Amino acid sequence: MKVAALFHNVRSTHNVGSLLRTADGAGVAKVYLSGYTPTPIDRFGRPQKDIAKTALGAQDSVAWEYAKQPLSIIRRVRKEGWAVVGVEQDARAIHYRECTLSRPTLFIFGNEVRGLSRALRDECDTLIEIPMHGRKESLNVSVAAGVILFHFNN
Repeated sequence: MKVAALFHNVRSTHNVGSLLRTADGAGVAKVYLSGYTPTPIDRFGRPQKDIAKTALGAQDSVAWEYAKQPLSIIRRVRKEGWAVVGVEQDARAIHYRECTLSRPTLFIFGNEVRGLSRALRDECDTLIEIPMHGRKESLNVSVAAGVILFHFNN
């Protein structure tokens, strides 16, 4: 099953590098970056050193694309028959292990602090969450992406 990932408004270059490295390791078909998420190449065409440092070359081996608005990506993949699954704690979210994929799937991950906006959650076919057992309410976005991407693309 084809899997892709959209990272919206991720603020840390180190997280982006880690996300790209994780996506490469998990065999993700494509990574989409949107909002103010930094990209491996800056607006002047220069490599972002902090991303390269944590990606360890994955910025060159993983197909990636940037779009300011995530809805343009979501609408395009939906037209191609992809399912859209948000990774977020929400009243309608199900345990990620209860989710089954029947077609190519785009997983959406949000900001390190605020997660996915209500508007983006509403665009998702399904919401999934990673249950937390400790005192912290969530995982770092790159760790959460690792759990989800390796689980669904094995």
